[in-house]
Amino acid sequence: MKIDRLIGIITLLLQKEKITTSELAKRFEVSCRTIQRDIDDICKAGIPIVSIQGYNGGLSIASGYKIDKTVLTESELQAIFVGLKSIDSVSTTTHSQTLIEKFSNGKNVVVAEKDKILIDMASWYQDSLPDKIELIKQAISNQVKISFIYYSGKGEIGRVIEPYLIVFKWSAWYVYGYCLTKDDYRLFKLHRLWKLQNTKIPFEPRELPEGKPDFNTYFLNAESKLIALFDAGVKYRLIEEYGVECFTTTDSGKLLFQRFFASSDYVLHWILSFGDNVKVIEPPELISKIREHAKNILTQYE
Repeated sequence: MKIDRLIGIITLLLQKEKITTSELAKRFEVSCRTIQRDIDDICKAGIPIVSIQGYNGGLSIASGYKIDKTVLTESELQAIFVGLKSIDSVSTTTHSQTLIEKFSNGKNVVVAEKDKILIDMASWYQDSLPDKIELIKQAISNQVKISFIYYSGKGEIGRVIEPYLIVFKWSAWYVYGYCLTKDDYRLFKLHRLWKLQNTKIPFEPRELPEGKPDFNTYFLNAESKLIALFDAGVKYRLIEEYGVECFTTTDSGKLLFQRFFASSDYVLHWILSFGDNVKVIEPPELISKIREHAKNILTQYE
């Protein structure tokens, strides 16, 4: 696209002191005449490009239009780069390399740092995730409703929502919006969301109620408390998920775990994932569910 080429030319001119028309033509795989027309368009847009003829000549942008690199420190640039790379891992387009060229001005300051921290937000569903995120981003920007089939423990159901935010939390991607089925704000995990469509039906953005969005309320609730004893062998999992202060060690060497949860289904499946390395003390209703599941599992193998 021409606009991409124009941006690319400006980027190179900001990065280099001078560059020839033939170098630009080779870089973008077009004719020198096309590059000259592009230069004319850039000048018309208000960016003065100086052309120096003869030996050691070339094109350059007037010095008054150079980027002042003192605005951002090296560490700040490196932090920006790490963030961009993490977003690129789930994006249909990449922006990090273009910005590296813009800010580094031919130096390797930012490029060298990129290998020290790697954040990959992708998943086993990498093929579908970027498309979902891109569609939702466009829907949020254009303020149009989206529809999808959502899979949960209660089955599958079609939903139509007004999307407001794309959220990465609890090691997963979500879309936050107003669900027209429930007449309330909801959080939907993208991995459970399929047949996503842009309805092209516009909506008037709602004013978020005070205190929303508080995403922690989806998993935490002061009214439901789990108390359980874990074997020391699974300490690493507790620390990985909830930190070193989430339990206390008893005289017998067991790990006493206490935490509030909102989703009883989540707690049940989480506890079951530990097998016989955990014993639930409270709440009683969770103990009953575990017994029922254990009986059903035995039945499967009889």
